[in-house]
Amino acid sequence: MRVLMFGQTGQVACDVVRVVREAGDITLIALDRAAADLSDGAACAAVIAAHASDVDVVINAAAYTAVDKAETETDLAYAINGTTPGAMAQACAAVGVPFLHVSTDYVFDGQGTDLWKPDDPTGPLGVYGASKLDGETRIAAAGGDYAILRTSWVFSAHGANFVKTMLRLAGARDALSVVGDQIGGPTPAYGIAQALVTMARAFVTGQGTNGVYHYAGAPDVSWADFARATFEDAHCAVTVTDIPTADYPTPATRPPNSRMDCTSLETNFGIKRPDWRAGLADVLDCLGYVNEGT
Repeated sequence: MRVLMFGQTGQVACDVVRVVREAGDITLIALDRAAADLSDGAACAAVIAAHASDVDVVINAAAYTAVDKAETETDLAYAINGTTPGAMAQACAAVGVPFLHVSTDYVFDGQGTDLWKPDDPTGPLGVYGASKLDGETRIAAAGGDYAILRTSWVFSAHGANFVKTMLRLAGARDALSVVGDQIGGPTPAYGIAQALVTMARAFVTGQGTNGVYHYAGAPDVSWADFARATFEDAHCAVTVTDIPTADYPTPATRPPNSRMDCTSLETNFGIKRPDWRAGLADVLDCLGYVNEGT
């Protein structure tokens, strides 16, 4: 299988590289920012056209993910998360190549306590979620084979994420206050990468089903409980106190309920929700915490 991937250094992209290396039967072309300007949809579409005869599937593992900065960098967020993925999908449709794209739980308003299903009404609370939803809409309208994989609370040994922030803070503090009224499924980037490769294989063999899917770690927890698990597994003596979202204001509003129904992904692709505790152990091992017992 030959894969063209937008993204090279992000959390998901790094782990796609890892999954490809472990698989041994995949040729991957991973594009960094120098090779593909994500703010220029036409340029990214041209890259796909240029590789049309060389690849079997395109994966977009790149995005504008600065949730708070998106509130002021609106045009850039919409370009990278909305216009460009739409242009990518159109380019893929034109050459008959399936397009896989990663999206987010932020497309929902996060109200209630029920699990969000892929076809539930959306209602993003900020620019980041709205820009990602715009990308979803454009991809679905492009006319080609596609799958959109919404995920939540991504963490890995790469880049910036909640786990690495907690570990950094643990080096200087023995007590932290963490939001306890936002609930969701922490999701290892490695699991997302595995899911994307599995879905790609399905599409290349003619067994993929177009649509929007959810993929999030299990079980659902609060940020505070996720922090406690991180400190416990990393052997960091840090006390965590739950606080309400109101006590930790941010420029962009976060959805309080990010519980996601992942049933359709398992039904159509045989992919089950990952155990985030196992993913956390893997990340801590990569960062040296498990082996060193720090």
